[in-house]
Amino acid sequence: MARYMTREGYDAILKEIETLWSYERPVVVQQVAEAAAHGDRSENAEYIYGKKRLGQIDSRMRYLTGKVRDVNVVDLDQQEPVDHVVFGAVVRVEDEDGAEKQWRLVDKDESDPKRGRISIQSPIGIALVNRKVGDVIVAQLPRGPVELEILEIRYGAD
Repeated sequence: MARYMTREGYDAILKEIETLWSYERPVVVQQVAEAAAHGDRSENAEYIYGKKRLGQIDSRMRYLTGKVRDVNVVDLDQQEPVDHVVFGAVVRVEDEDGAEKQWRLVDKDESDPKRGRISIQSPIGIALVNRKVGDVIVAQLPRGPVELEILEIRYGAD
């Protein structure tokens, strides 16, 4: 299955990798070297903590590198509009009580409901994919099923 990520999310991950590699890791390597110079490493808290922190940094860099490997980057401002819901779409819906909500469908790591961004892998995201204006969907949420009517589908930057 193809994986998608917005340009904003992709660039944020690359920036974090660069910060870890160019700033945080060299600082911790220096701290470990200084701590090692003090002698017995088995009881040297600074050395032990530094080695542990290096492992955490390296682990995080491997995880982030895996996240951006083989991902399809979507530039939201250049996305071609289609008549159905796909990754990157802004979808306006109405619930059973007549309340309207609007979300942009993004990758799970970019999800931020307070900013109106929900995961395309979420129950609502899954239910919306490939649907059109006027369709009524039922999403199975932890609190129970919710029925939503699609009022509008838009593409483009926020």
